[in-house]
Amino acid sequence: MAELTTTDDASASSCCAPEAQATCCEPGAKAECCDPSHGEGCGCSAGQGAPDIREQVRERYAAAAVQVTSTDPGAGCCAPSETFDGGSEVFGAALYALGDHEQLPDTAKLASLGCGNPTAVAELHEGETVLDLGSGGGIDALLSAKRVGPTGKAHGLDMTDEMLALARENAQKAGVENVEFHKGYIEEIPLPDASVDVVISNCVINLSADKAKVLREVARVLRPGGRFAVSDVIADEDMDDATRTDMQAYTGCIAGALTQQEFIRVLADAGLGEVDIRETHRVHEYAASAIVRARKPAP
Repeated sequence: MAELTTTDDASASSCCAPEAQATCCEPGAKAECCDPSHGEGCGCSAGQGAPDIREQVRERYAAAAVQVTSTDPGAGCCAPSETFDGGSEVFGAALYALGDHEQLPDTAKLASLGCGNPTAVAELHEGETVLDLGSGGGIDALLSAKRVGPTGKAHGLDMTDEMLALARENAQKAGVENVEFHKGYIEEIPLPDASVDVVISNCVINLSADKAKVLREVARVLRPGGRFAVSDVIADEDMDDATRTDMQAYTGCIAGALTQQEFIRVLADAGLGEVDIRETHRVHEYAASAIVRARKPAP
C-alpha cells in the first residue's frame, strides 16, 4: 500500500508515525503492522490509514460522476482523461475500441476513469458470471454483460452512490438487463462463495488500503478454475517517497500501486496461480498500466 506518512525517526517505518506504532500492534507484530508491503495487518495498514484513503477516493469519484451528469455530452465536453509523455491518453474511454464505444451511452464513456480495457483480455464467454470491482459509471460491467449474453450475468460493485446511480441509468439507456450493481467495498464483496466465473477491474485495486484482503475476497467469490483479469497500475521498484506520500497521486491511481513482485506475492498468498503481468503503457514517471491475470486452481 502507499506510505501515508514519513518520519525522521530511523527506528520507525516510513509507513507509520511513531505515535501510530506505539498503539497499532503488540511489540512482536510491529513489523507486520507498519510494513507497507504487507498490505494488511493492523495500525496504518488497516484502519488508521484506510478510512482517510477510502473517503478521499470516494470524494474524487463522486465528483467525477456529478460532473458527468451535469454536463451535456454533446456540448464538446471531453471525458475525464490524463496524458503522459507525449500527450497520449493513459486513462479514460480513449483506451477502448471504437466498437465498444458504439455499444454504450455517452455518460458511460464520460465516466470512464480506468487505465485499460479489462473486458478485451478477460476472454468472456456466453453464460458466464462476471464481477467488476469498482464499477464506476458501468462501462466494463455493461460491456461484460453484452459479452456473456442473456444466459450470463454481470455484477458491478462500487462504494459511491453517485456512480451507482449513474451506472444504473446507463444500463437502462443501453437496454442491458443482465447486469446488477451493488453498493459495497471491494474488501468485503457482497456475493456468495464460489459464485463468479471471472473478476475484472479497471484501475481500482491500487486504490485500496488493504489489497491483500481484496484479493482474498476475489479468491473467495471465484469458482474453482475461475479467472482474474484486471487492468491496474504497477509501480516501479524505484518509485520515490514524494510520490508515495502524495494523496492526490493516490486517488489518481499512482501512489497506492503495488510493484510487480508485490502483486505476484499477494496473489499467491490469496491462493491464485498462473499469474501473468504484462505492461501495456506508461502512465507516470514511476508507474505503468498493466494487464494482470491469474486463476483460482481447479480441484
